[in-house]
Amino acid sequence: MNIYIYQNDSWPKFFWDNESLISLLGQVRNLQGKILGKMDSLGFDLRNEATLETLTLDVLKSTEIEGQILNPEHVLSSIARRLGLDISGLVPSDRDVDGVVDMMMDATQNFEKELTVERLFDWHSALFPTGRSGMYRIIVGNLRDDSTGPMQVVSGAMGKDKVHYQAPDASVVKTEMDSFIYWFNNEEELDPVIKAGLAHLWFITIHPFEDGNGRIARAITDLLLARSDGVSQRFYSMSAQIRLERKNYYEILEKSQKGTLDVTLWLKWFLNCLKNALKTSEQTLSRVLIKHAFWNKHAKQVLNNRQVLLLNTLLDGFKGKLTSSKWAKIAKCSADTALRDIQDLIKKNILRKERAGGRSTNYELMD
Repeated sequence: MNIYIYQNDSWPKFFWDNESLISLLGQVRNLQGKILGKMDSLGFDLRNEATLETLTLDVLKSTEIEGQILNPEHVLSSIARRLGLDISGLVPSDRDVDGVVDMMMDATQNFEKELTVERLFDWHSALFPTGRSGMYRIIVGNLRDDSTGPMQVVSGAMGKDKVHYQAPDASVVKTEMDSFIYWFNNEEELDPVIKAGLAHLWFITIHPFEDGNGRIARAITDLLLARSDGVSQRFYSMSAQIRLERKNYYEILEKSQKGTLDVTLWLKWFLNCLKNALKTSEQTLSRVLIKHAFWNKHAKQVLNNRQVLLLNTLLDGFKGKLTSSKWAKIAKCSADTALRDIQDLIKKNILRKERAGGRSTNYELMD
């Protein structure tokens, strides 16, 4: 009795009900067109700002899905440097951050390039620059060999663990990847959005690496979505939406990997998730426009790097109340310096006191 889809005799000949997807696909394509049209009407700098915001979110959330938390400042700085953006307050970034950024940048900026196993190996090596996943040494830049046992997706404590999925044996992974890459580079009749959904499921079902399969699957998805848009600049994040829908994502993934080769339900979920990502992106784009208007208004003001950093932090949606002590902590300066910075911005009608109260005085942006 077959348990997993790759054990079906017709694997990997996926099929689906076009009629049940056509309306949803049309909605997704319409939203893509609207966002691209809106961004086309904006200047080069604004499009770069939106791309920086989106890629930063994409990298943070794609790693967060796997339980890894990256420093947002490091991610933003790494992406800004690779985009050639002149932004004040950039900080040095760690190798693990640069690696995932390099992978994502290659996938989205070079979306027209052919996908090869060597390119995937480069991505994998970038994700694990030390040759380790956490405390454990893993095979990096090559296919898994299952020397420590079959590749399984497991949850629960040791002894009470549950196997959600077991990937194809290592002995067939090269053949499976050859088929996948040939299809990826030669299938030209499918809508690129449908192809993105299929590629995600197919790759993660093969699970060719010891670790990092989810992040690479999402990079492959982003590559095909960039092809569907026809631009390297990114204005929406599929990974951020998957993070929000993570429970449903794992449920539909497990169900699809244990079902038949009819992937209609998977593609419905994928298209709905993408539709939600496109709708959410409007918030990111609105924030970019607000920041642009703010800096245009205050373009002639002389500000130091600490003030620029904190004002951008507020514009990006600072959580909680801004106090002089928080300012000092974020800007890495003394309390006296933080207070001078704040008082200077109040004089320039950029900040104002939210309410009086000595130590607990809070500050906010002027309307």
